[in-house]
Amino acid sequence: MDDRAALADWLRRLEARNEARIELGLDRVRAVLARLPVAPPPGRVFTVAGTNGKGSTTGILAAALGAAGLRTGHYTSPHLRRYTERVRIAGREVDAARLVAAFATVDAATGGVPLTYFEFGTLAAAVAFTAAGCDAWVLEVGLGGRLDAVNAIDPDWSLITTIGLDHQEYLGDTIEAIAAEKAGILRPGRPAFYGDTPVPVSLIHS
Repeated sequence: MDDRAALADWLRRLEARNEARIELGLDRVRAVLARLPVAPPPGRVFTVAGTNGKGSTTGILAAALGAAGLRTGHYTSPHLRRYTERVRIAGREVDAARLVAAFATVDAATGGVPLTYFEFGTLAAAVAFTAAGCDAWVLEVGLGGRLDAVNAIDPDWSLITTIGLDHQEYLGDTIEAIAAEKAGILRPGRPAFYGDTPVPVSLIHS
């Protein structure tokens, strides 16, 4: 089986065994992350959340870091045509062989923990970035922030693009409630940015 076929097989297996498309929470991801060979680059993990503009923001940020000479890992979702679009290293889509190896590493570390499709892929991206020696990571939150799998990896820099009434069944039905969920990516004493006005009160108080 060639690498592309092996990757397609992995994705079919993940889709088949993960009936819950969205299942927020960090306990599962953190349990498996602790067993993985993952080493985020100190001071250079950038996490981006928000209702709109996450993809373009992470793309610009990854390009700027690359232009500064940093080998950057860039994780986004969803993809348009190929799953490998989600994981980029030094500006290029990850090759299938590297992603297959990362999937196998995550699978071996699960210990029976039932990861969702998105959780599994997020951890695989972190494994791939570590293996590739990326010295900056740019991570796009999938949904919300506080309980999204990406938030299991502590950011050094947090950016929230905009906040609107999105995914209300999971995040709440007011701007303030949704802002509080997205504010979950903020960390004490670490820089944070918001790309819109006015700033929700729940962000200011986070």
